[in-house]
Amino acid sequence: MVSTRSHKTEFPPPDLSPSKALTRTSRRGGKWQHTPDPAVLLWLIISLPLVVWDAAYVFGRPYTMPDGWLHSPIWTPYALYGEVDYIYGWKAWNEHNGFTAAQTALNVIESIGYIAYLWVVWKFGEGKKRVLPNAWGGVACLVGFGLCVMTVSKTALYWLNESFSGFENIGHNDPLSLLFLWIIPNGAWLVFPSYMGYVFARDILHGLAIASGDASSKPARATTPTKDE
Repeated sequence: MVSTRSHKTEFPPPDLSPSKALTRTSRRGGKWQHTPDPAVLLWLIISLPLVVWDAAYVFGRPYTMPDGWLHSPIWTPYALYGEVDYIYGWKAWNEHNGFTAAQTALNVIESIGYIAYLWVVWKFGEGKKRVLPNAWGGVACLVGFGLCVMTVSKTALYWLNESFSGFENIGHNDPLSLLFLWIIPNGAWLVFPSYMGYVFARDILHGLAIASGDASSKPARATTPTKDE
């Protein structure tokens, strides 16, 4: 007769913590990690200073606007852009339109989050590619994905606000001015954050697949899995 007491020592209760699960599955043929995408890092390095510059203009109004004592030379380009997009010009300011400052406040929150992502990559990344294994990689991907969804949603709202208002702030532009001074610059905040969202989602799904025991699952871009069997 088989003793049931022996099963308690032979089969201890499993540790279901995520980090332990990822460590166990890596031994079965797959090691999860987040390698920061060079295109993502490049976009953040370029875009973050622009967002800070933009936020300083918005929260510094009216002093940063044309004829303001802070306008020249730092915010001189906004003299033109304020005529292209009235939401950044005197029209919105005189009408006490709060949309400009509201969306800029969200820009500041996003920027703080993106800076936190870069800090995690720099602080805890390993090697020249700043690879983030297991727990810290999960934190970075989760934060990055949430911020990308926020950026794309807010930018889409910015576009939809014009559409549903009869293009009140940009409808006066000729097609070429609209294309090169509004559509392309603002479209960048739809295209690149969407790509970033794809990168983070891919790594998150890959980590979940490994944690569930599907070690054969691979992301579109990944290093060669280690084999410890």
